[in-house]
Amino acid sequence: MTTSAVAAPKESAQRIDLSKLLLEGRAFLALALIIVVFSLLSPNFLTVDNLLIMSSHVAIFALLSLGQLLVVLTGGIDLSVGSTLGFTAVIGGFLLRGVPLDLFGVTVYPNVAASVLIAVVLGGLIGALNGVLVARFKVAPFVATLGMLYVIRGFALLLTNGRTINDLSGDEGLGNTGFEWLGFHRILGIPAGVLIMAVIALAIAVMLGRTTFGRWLYATGGNQRAAQLSGVPVRRVTVWVYVISGLCSAVAGLILASTLTSASPTAGNTYELTAIAGVVIGGAALSGGRGTVRGTLLGAFVIGFLSDGLVLIGVSAYWQTVFVGAVIVVAVLLNSLQYGRPRRARAAAPAADPGAADGPAGPDAAADGEPDPGSAPRTEPPRSD
Repeated sequence: MTTSAVAAPKESAQRIDLSKLLLEGRAFLALALIIVVFSLLSPNFLTVDNLLIMSSHVAIFALLSLGQLLVVLTGGIDLSVGSTLGFTAVIGGFLLRGVPLDLFGVTVYPNVAASVLIAVVLGGLIGALNGVLVARFKVAPFVATLGMLYVIRGFALLLTNGRTINDLSGDEGLGNTGFEWLGFHRILGIPAGVLIMAVIALAIAVMLGRTTFGRWLYATGGNQRAAQLSGVPVRRVTVWVYVISGLCSAVAGLILASTLTSASPTAGNTYELTAIAGVVIGGAALSGGRGTVRGTLLGAFVIGFLSDGLVLIGVSAYWQTVFVGAVIVVAVLLNSLQYGRPRRARAAAPAADPGAADGPAGPDAAADGEPDPGSAPRTEPPRSD
């Protein structure tokens, strides 16, 4: 065997590894490119104050994307996150402005902690309803959450008559002050919203990587039927991921309302698309089973920094939509390349080596979760959790 013959496979392997590295690190590379380009175009982009301001904006998108990630990992989708954000913000504002009890002739003013807790619980309940529709009644996730998008947005509009609830700073005499802490307070110079996002992201990362529930979640998204036959409580996992998505949306809504010191029933409009974009740009597979917290955070920062950078250099809002949409399309194409390649490679293997079809299946066949078309039919036990 000549030296050139040995060197050729090595060079090919290096090229394959490089392309794989670029695909897997695309969100980080995109973020680095955005920072470099806008730093050159605007001297104010890379200042500490501007980075903190942009990070506080990203925190809203990141919280929605983190909840969306869990749903996507199961192979589902949650289109109601933007409406849940707006509804919970309205609930928080409504409670802080006072709840009239006409029967007793009084108005109750819950404190900030009670208002925040009630709004977050309602967000979780909305998520639970989505989860029950999907897991118990077998409604397609797209249809169930799309319907909930309109229902929740409608309730927010009915509750406020379509008006924005302003002046959420509260009154010292009524004991309902302090709501602006979520949007304006800083701890060691870092906005509270960014710290809340970091804590939730860390908690979700630990849950996915170190707990049984995290393994169940990935198993459900990889092959739901196989996971169910292995004893994974698929329905329970599905309900809980929608609950967590609702909780994340509620927290994001309260932070947004605190930042604006107002709650609009139309807040969060189209944010569900931004949340999905963050997940896709971060490298998660919409078919389920693949995705990380780190990638999702990078995806949210890509969208946030790109949007704020375009505003900073004076690009029209219409062109901003074009640029963000183009980034999403490219991310989807790269996801298709990343997750479609192994399957195509295995399909081409018999043509390259005719004897391979007679040999035992490799480890990749099991990992991909695809059924063996040549296997005998198997009687499956009744479906249950």
